[in-house]
Amino acid sequence: MFAYKKKYYLIIENIKDINLNKIKKNNKFVIILRNQKSTDAIDSLIKFRKECKIKGIEFFVANNTKLAVLLKSDGVYISAFYKGFEQLNLRKLNKKILGSAHNYKEIIEKRKQGCSYVILSKLFRVDYAPSENFYGIIKFNLMIDQKKLIPLGGIKLINLNKVKLLKSEGIAIMSEVKKKPAISSRLF
Repeated sequence: MFAYKKKYYLIIENIKDINLNKIKKNNKFVIILRNQKSTDAIDSLIKFRKECKIKGIEFFVANNTKLAVLLKSDGVYISAFYKGFEQLNLRKLNKKILGSAHNYKEIIEKRKQGCSYVILSKLFRVDYAPSENFYGIIKFNLMIDQKKLIPLGGIKLINLNKVKLLKSEGIAIMSEVKKKPAISSRLF
């Protein structure tokens, strides 16, 4: 049995990382494009954005307010390392702001930057940094305002059912969508 959440945040590096035709549930998915090394042409991004809109998928651009406005995205995603405040101007354009954090201090900073939701990393142990700290279910649920926090990190097919224990409204998945498409079938 899968743990249902209100929203599923899928963080991708490239628009080729996900097949929109597999997504059938409207208004449950949010795609965040982390375009740091993206080679996607603007025309391809505009087409992808239109497909997201047709399917009822929210679309966010990471750390690039100009691209977010150009693509008419639903908002912008601010990485934990980003400390600026110019994205607050997007609120005038009725755009949402999501943020990323790794600790309580960064959560407070993202709230000051106007983020409506904060993606908090790492929920579970991750393969790329097995010795680093992670929150776990209990510690995450003890955080302040868990409903506005979205867990990320280490969520895999083998521990997907554990997320039903979280008080969060959603979950975020990054590498698992690309590495193991089987998780996609459980979400979609």
